[in-house]
Amino acid sequence: MVSYIVQRSVWIAVVLFGVSALTFLILHLTPGDPAQILLGPMATPQDLARLHRELGLDRPLIVQYVFWLSHVVHGDLGRSITLHRPVLGEVLLRFRGTLILTAGAMVLAFVPGILLGVLAARRPKRALDQLSMIVTIGGVSIPSFWLGMLLIIFFSLRLGWLPGTGMYSPAGQETLPDLLTHLVLPAMTLAALPLAVIARVARTGMIDALQADYIRTARAKGLDEHAVTIRHAFRNTLVGIVTVLGLEMGLLLAGAVYVETVFSWPGVGLMLVNAILTRDFPLVQGAVLLVATTYVIINLVTDLLYAYLDPRIRFG
Repeated sequence: MVSYIVQRSVWIAVVLFGVSALTFLILHLTPGDPAQILLGPMATPQDLARLHRELGLDRPLIVQYVFWLSHVVHGDLGRSITLHRPVLGEVLLRFRGTLILTAGAMVLAFVPGILLGVLAARRPKRALDQLSMIVTIGGVSIPSFWLGMLLIIFFSLRLGWLPGTGMYSPAGQETLPDLLTHLVLPAMTLAALPLAVIARVARTGMIDALQADYIRTARAKGLDEHAVTIRHAFRNTLVGIVTVLGLEMGLLLAGAVYVETVFSWPGVGLMLVNAILTRDFPLVQGAVLLVATTYVIINLVTDLLYAYLDPRIRFG
């Protein structure tokens, strides 16, 4: 197990290096000059050249990347061009908002998705199974940004039940009830796609498990249907479900970019969009690196869970 973790850690470092290099290259090949954006259209060539020197943008790309990477190794992600603050502190502050949104979406997606898939598999082609099919097709087909705007129009503008933007009320205190009311709509929007995927995977896995020989043996022994479903069939589908859960947790972080933009949610996604528009290279690189690190760690934890859930799985 230890050797496996060490090997995966080496590959994680390689993946993060590739992500950082690719992000750096794409950013600097994208049209747009941070100095021009900061100084405005009336800036003189002398002012632009001076700011380029101050920001280090006048050096070759490979030199800029090596300089940035050498600081990243020591925990320094640089300084934001537009905010004039350390990137690490700014990214971690915004990452808190993204984690809150992701956690809310996980609760709304994972538990109902697994429950819907299991119940639908117990009685395939019945009313509940047909309902699960409609829910999953809708969740996969509807774009998150469009669903978010629909929810804002209906629940916020027309009914006035829930706020449509922000994490807290502008004039109110930052209380937990206020946070939860603001969290409902964006969490529902972000949870729609993973709920659909998880429900279908759980349903397919449970149907296959319920048709296995050991399930027939368990029923022949007189076990009640609840015990057969939960203790035997569901337990043997957990590995496949956990695989999907791990992937969806990572995709929730990526999908948060759209949802945070629609709902003006102060997270990494909204910050990343603004940083790209202003060509704030250090802020974009730091945010992408943090999201990529979180994603690969989630995948590592998911793989380690396999050995816990299935004793037959061993890592050398």
